[in-house]
Amino acid sequence: MRRIAILNQKGGVGKTTTAVNLSAALAAQGRRVTLLDLDPQAHATLHLGVEPGPDDRTIYDVLTGDTSIAEVRKPIEENLWLVGSHIDLAAADMELAGVVGREVILRDKLAADAATSAAAGEAAADGFLLIDCPPSLGVLTINALAAVDEVIIPLQPHFLALHGLGKLLDTIDLVARRLNPKLRLTGVVLCMFESATRLAAEVSRDVEDFLGQSRGRNTPWSDARVFATRIRRNIRLAEAPSFGQSILRYAPDSHGAEDYRRLAAEMRAACADEPTSRPAQDGAEESRSASADVMAA
Repeated sequence: MRRIAILNQKGGVGKTTTAVNLSAALAAQGRRVTLLDLDPQAHATLHLGVEPGPDDRTIYDVLTGDTSIAEVRKPIEENLWLVGSHIDLAAADMELAGVVGREVILRDKLAADAATSAAAGEAAADGFLLIDCPPSLGVLTINALAAVDEVIIPLQPHFLALHGLGKLLDTIDLVARRLNPKLRLTGVVLCMFESATRLAAEVSRDVEDFLGQSRGRNTPWSDARVFATRIRRNIRLAEAPSFGQSILRYAPDSHGAEDYRRLAAEMRAACADEPTSRPAQDGAEESRSASADVMAA
């Protein structure tokens, strides 16, 4: 199973839109997909028409209690499952403050879920786990990065979004060095793209040049690329969440649906080989140090 974090600390760049619609497109192409909503705003959960009630369990219960992933996972449509979120998740940072190994709780829970599925004979070799990360670089995001092998960064092609890319790469690099040596940046997805504007072309070129200059270096983004698929600005993508549907169900013939189908195909074709592991520091003390370093950076 490919585990992928959809990450950007800046809001409004297409992060949740990409997490939801890429998940739906991969599922429509026959892959088993679990979308895990790790954002306290629960926008991915709401986007898929799920609104947890006061007695429903969510990822908050998984991280702060004995609830398993399987108890929270809900089927949405064929090949697509959701591990939903709730506003209660906003309190997780404080509730986990004194917990040893708090940065790897999600990784441990996912490992237990995989072991249970394997024991039940459920194959997941062709599957995907996509995590919609919160728009911040706190303990929830560290949990996501510690639990996955790949990161995709949705990026709106304008100067301020580009300016924040360095901060994201610093975070990915720190987690790779301290907690997860297998972590790598698979690529950048340009969202809300307007090909007619000079700025979009310039930002695209700048990101491609930067990633090209990183080839062969010992960084988690040395093999990363800008995906050829551009997610065009499309009003149907903005409308779909209000109907509780992915773009593939709400407007299957729209440009938005076409773009995410192409992105899913490109994702499937992307090399899934594990990168060369770099030495990780051992012990709970190093784990706590990594968290403090990331949040202080």
